[in-house]
Amino acid sequence: MRYILALDSQFAGKWTIDPDHSRIGFSARHAMVTKVRGAFNDVQGTAFIDPENWKKSYANVSIRVDSIDTRNAQRDEHLRNNDFFDVAHYPTIEFVSTSIDEVDENQFIAMGELSMHGVTKPVSIPLDLTGINQDSFGNIRAGLEGGRRIDRKDWGITWNAALDAGGVMVSEKISLEFELSLVKETEDSSADTAA
Repeated sequence: MRYILALDSQFAGKWTIDPDHSRIGFSARHAMVTKVRGAFNDVQGTAFIDPENWKKSYANVSIRVDSIDTRNAQRDEHLRNNDFFDVAHYPTIEFVSTSIDEVDENQFIAMGELSMHGVTKPVSIPLDLTGINQDSFGNIRAGLEGGRRIDRKDWGITWNAALDAGGVMVSEKISLEFELSLVKETEDSSADTAA
């Protein structure tokens, strides 16, 4: 791989999320004592970055909720049903940016609307640019990482169960985790992105 030094010029342009090398994960406290971690395995999205005029920049992400994976099939089915995500009625989670801003060197805030479970709310997502490299197939890749907490009740996901010793089964605060690999679109976008 070759590290790209001309960051601004290389970062400018249209990018596509590589779902095979990206992760949108989450964690929630379970039974007040441990954390359950999971991820969504089907993530699609695009971004357009203009470092000369950030007002023109945007990002859109779509997640198939039925791709949820917490390494426990029974729990995953419970999360898919109407106690939680209600996949039959709300099959996707969508993020559409309203603005992207550079807040420090290689640090950004994507502000936009998060639609989940039939509810749309504004959110801001901090992201760090971890690098831009050319992969072995000649594709220019950018890595972004970030995270934030949300309250699932704000999106109408309210199911819970009281514990005998006090507290509840599932925390209301959810930590989101973003590890994204984006591939820059070129005139010849047929390059192989595998490996």
